[in-house]
Amino acid sequence: MSLSMITIKDVPTEERPRERLLSLGSGQLSNQEILAILLGSGTREESVMALSNRILMHFEGLKLLKDATIEELIAIKGIGEAKGVLILAAIELGKRMNQYKPNEKYIIRSPDDGASYVMEEMRHLNQEHFVVLFLNTKNQIIHRQTIFIGSLNASIVHPREVYREAVKRSAASIIVAHNHRATRSQQKRLRMLS
Repeated sequence: MSLSMITIKDVPTEERPRERLLSLGSGQLSNQEILAILLGSGTREESVMALSNRILMHFEGLKLLKDATIEELIAIKGIGEAKGVLILAAIELGKRMNQYKPNEKYIIRSPDDGASYVMEEMRHLNQEHFVVLFLNTKNQIIHRQTIFIGSLNASIVHPREVYREAVKRSAASIIVAHNHRATRSQQKRLRMLS
């Protein structure tokens, strides 16, 4: 008995990813289905759903896919340059949308507000980033700037770099943030100081 490959055309219409998105909304789709929509088609040997599943397994789900390179993508059988570029473009669009801030000025009312403003962008960075938020007299963010990018676990910033930018922007106050995670001994010392 020979087994033929199941194509998307063999799947009942209401179960196909595009149709499910139209009827249920994108939030109801699995990562595999969303990736299948992006890819559009599989290969002669593999359906688009199987290819999507294999890509997600290769990158351990979205965990590593968000940092994939074009070389890593096209090394996967069934992913050519066109599909690899499409995946990278979708990832970048998602990152930009996640970082999008509305036109009205973001107001800082607490330390949590400041953290929320930079958290999404900084949480996945592999190197130390030193970021400054410049605020006006109403505690609205008027500018955000990465002052320094360091190594994996260190950044050296001179105060003059921070204050030069604050004066240039006529900032009433500043908030500095960085993505370094304190070691357990540093966390213990911080708790003792507070």
